[in-house]
Amino acid sequence: MLSANIQAGSSTRGYHDYVARSWSHVLPAGNKRGSLDQIAQLAGEYDIVGLNESDPGSLRSGFTNQTHYLAQRGGFDYWSHQPNRRVGNVASSANGLLSRLEPREVVDHSLPGRISGRGVLLARFGDGDDGLTVAIVHLSLGAASRVAQLGFIAELLHDHPHAVLMGDFNCPIERPEMQALFRTTRLQPPDCVVNTFPSWRPQRAIDHILIGDGLRCSGACAMPAARSDHLAISLELDVPRRALL
Repeated sequence: MLSANIQAGSSTRGYHDYVARSWSHVLPAGNKRGSLDQIAQLAGEYDIVGLNESDPGSLRSGFTNQTHYLAQRGGFDYWSHQPNRRVGNVASSANGLLSRLEPREVVDHSLPGRISGRGVLLARFGDGDDGLTVAIVHLSLGAASRVAQLGFIAELLHDHPHAVLMGDFNCPIERPEMQALFRTTRLQPPDCVVNTFPSWRPQRAIDHILIGDGLRCSGACAMPAARSDHLAISLELDVPRRALL
């Protein structure tokens, strides 16, 4: 399982690039296609991949649906995306799902927050309450909005032993809103924390893959997602067979 904020294929090699290369976030210039090919090669090693900041087809991506492109290049039979934030007709962003397993259901939910445009993409595998549930999120920068967003997510996942919540949380595990999530769901704090941001000198653990108490995992690690400002995070997930049937 892999979670990656791909920054729409843009390149950020240091804080100075947020200014010096700001054009790459609104224009279809730079080697975005090359970055996507690198991400597809990485993603192709996994069975389920969650994406953040995948452009669903605006000017900056050359009107390419990046989630679809990665599904094709990575050899995934199933994919879905949830467009959320849009800046005019110039740039857009989406949560994305790539999967080798066929979901029984994929649902988009809008998340509350001071500024609208955040969402959670929820996919269900298997049947009934024991099925594997995978939720992909990109939470707000503001703590108050995250409190509301994680409260909403807790209602969706509160009694699911085979739940996975992954993405860019924009906060570390120690934050009070994260601790409230663990108290109100069956999601567990990770055994080890992996720093993912910034990618060129990772000092903060703000990207997470959280799992329910009915699942087991191993081998959590971070790796480059091409030239994104976030490292991708991966782990090996042990899922009971009944959760996939």
